[in-house]
Amino acid sequence: MRWTETLISTSKEAPKGEESSNAQLLIRAGFIDKLMAGVYTFLPLGLKVLEKTASLIRQRMNQAGGTEVLMPALHPKELYQKTGRWDSFNSLIRFATFWTKTEYALGATHEEVVVPLLKKYIHSYRDLPKYVYQIQDKFRDEKRAKSGLLRGREFIMKDLYSFHQNETDLENYYQQMIQVYFDIFRAVGLGDVVYLTVASGGAFAKFSHEFQVICPAGEDTIYLCPGCRLAINKEIISWQKVCPSCHQADFKEVKAIEVGNIFKLGTKFSQPFDLNYFDQSGKPQLVVMGCYGIGLGRLIGTVVEVLSDQQGLVWPKVMAPFQAHLVGLNLEDKAVKKSADRLYDLLVKKGLEVIYDDRLALQAGAKFADADLIGCPIRITVSKRTVEHGQYEVKERTSAKILFMDLKKLIALLNQ
Repeated sequence: MRWTETLISTSKEAPKGEESSNAQLLIRAGFIDKLMAGVYTFLPLGLKVLEKTASLIRQRMNQAGGTEVLMPALHPKELYQKTGRWDSFNSLIRFATFWTKTEYALGATHEEVVVPLLKKYIHSYRDLPKYVYQIQDKFRDEKRAKSGLLRGREFIMKDLYSFHQNETDLENYYQQMIQVYFDIFRAVGLGDVVYLTVASGGAFAKFSHEFQVICPAGEDTIYLCPGCRLAINKEIISWQKVCPSCHQADFKEVKAIEVGNIFKLGTKFSQPFDLNYFDQSGKPQLVVMGCYGIGLGRLIGTVVEVLSDQQGLVWPKVMAPFQAHLVGLNLEDKAVKKSADRLYDLLVKKGLEVIYDDRLALQAGAKFADADLIGCPIRITVSKRTVEHGQYEVKERTSAKILFMDLKKLIALLNQ
């Protein structure tokens, strides 16, 4: 992608009205644009990060046996009436159409949609288990949308729903998904600061589990267990006095961001929709369910909050919009421009993802500052100096060290 051929606009100043670091940096670096409170446009750079994040999550869900679907975001009222959530789901956005006055909801979650769908496919014990997921827009009537991508009124979420014969099968898959989630968070650089956190199960079960990332910008308060990698949410600490895993009680209080959650739904949703299967003796049994969510925007915002530095964004390779940021200096010089253009074309031809800063009449300092702000893992510089020496200047985003290397070594580095 050439800088001059796409929508990129960077800024030195933090946008007015944005208090959170993730929103400030992502707007300054040209990744997102604010439409209104809690609603953001993903610009080309931000869309690349969103797609990379979705690809990572999709890969892990497929490996865990998931089947991807895409369910509607517009939901009929009667489905929520069946479960009793039309009047009790406080954050559900409800409205009536202009012509027919028919009432609908915008999907805040999809239990009421996925269960009737799977009823068409589950009849016998031979049809179980089933794992269905989607990456879809969600809508919540937040009282106060804040914290940039961490709390919005419209956001993109991966939600997987599992369907089982019994609690034992659900428990086995639940434990498998805990490890899958940890694998995802390790891949994006959060492995050292993410904790499996015991939380309230609400109307579904006694407990649920959240994945909380330690961060001063977090809205949640959790208590870390000193004996194991488990934490307890403040909402239940008053009655959960000891760690349910190792039974220690000397907790450490920290602020954290919830980046994922998993629930054992049991028969909460299969019962109102009569989602049954016939067991091996021919008797009908209610299907047992679980659900597993990750907010993609929230995960992106959390990575920004945790990994960024004073210069700007710092993307892990798996999420970075591009593998490399190619900076062209002295492009008014025909030989330099030819060298930079040739390198860009070659890297693209080899299937490497590169953003090429081909802007003219811009000083080196401004281009380097933008490269740091955007935060790709590797910066490559082509200038009069590199052309004269027949090498390229290379710098990793998190290192102050500048290296000079030939094309072969450069491509090898990018392919690591």
